[in-house]
Amino acid sequence: MQDSRNHDSTGAAWGRLGRVGVWSTELRFGDPGQVAEAAAELEELGYGAIWIPGGHGGDLFGAVETLLNATRHLTVATGILNIWKHTPAETAAWWRSIGPALQARTMLGLGVSHAMVIGEAYAKPLQAMKDYLDGLDAEGVPTAARCLAALGPRMLDLSRDRSAGAHPYLATARHTAEARQRLGPGALLAPEQGVILESDPGKARQKAREQLATYARLPNYADNWRRLGFSEDDVSGLSDRLVDGLFAWGGPEQIARGLSAHLEAGADHVCLQVISGAAGTGDLGAVRQVWRDLAPSAIPTA
Repeated sequence: MQDSRNHDSTGAAWGRLGRVGVWSTELRFGDPGQVAEAAAELEELGYGAIWIPGGHGGDLFGAVETLLNATRHLTVATGILNIWKHTPAETAAWWRSIGPALQARTMLGLGVSHAMVIGEAYAKPLQAMKDYLDGLDAEGVPTAARCLAALGPRMLDLSRDRSAGAHPYLATARHTAEARQRLGPGALLAPEQGVILESDPGKARQKAREQLATYARLPNYADNWRRLGFSEDDVSGLSDRLVDGLFAWGGPEQIARGLSAHLEAGADHVCLQVISGAAGTGDLGAVRQVWRDLAPSAIPTA
């Protein structure tokens, strides 16, 4: 899908995302030398973008620079920058410091995090995001250089109106279709897709449930699953139906179909997150092998 809007050159990163990217905790928190080596390999394998989490704050910008400096062409995106952890002025100062060439390969994915993480300040998350975007506007950060972690209709509207588009997380292909309808044809839609390279149903679903255990306690996600038609029993019990809707598992061909489902539903780009075991294990070696097995050149999706 082609971008129908006039994006300035410093905000052109989303046009360079490609069809398939990688979302990785391991590339955020791993040994910098190993991370750089893995990033360079991802570029060679044909992935168009690397997304790294930033929900806990810390040196997110340093991690982005490690990946940018290790690669030549692919886009590096924050998935997501927690707006409560970095002020607009801090984000903009870093943005200006990297210069136009790296700006053109950087996407600032922004998110409001969760009430249980932020506390009382979380009372009006949509307004907080509007205020943050106002701050970035005042600092000169281009609209096209940022996207929003959007699940519900109001945040999707804001992502359409005030950014390049949306980066949904832990959602289904149905959500992608509904989001595309709401965003219209000109906005970026780049969902994350959890993938499990495991053909045994019991083992694959167990890995998925381990990954979901924390997320299921967060209203942002649970409410979205209910909007998508999952029952209270599905959500509370992490049912097979919920797991199979949220994760692509099986062999490379089955996983390719899961990625293609998002692209066919209207996604411009889908970033795969390899689930290799319990959430947060951070085994870079294990996920690198899966990235090779699922490389875009090996399993073209659409």
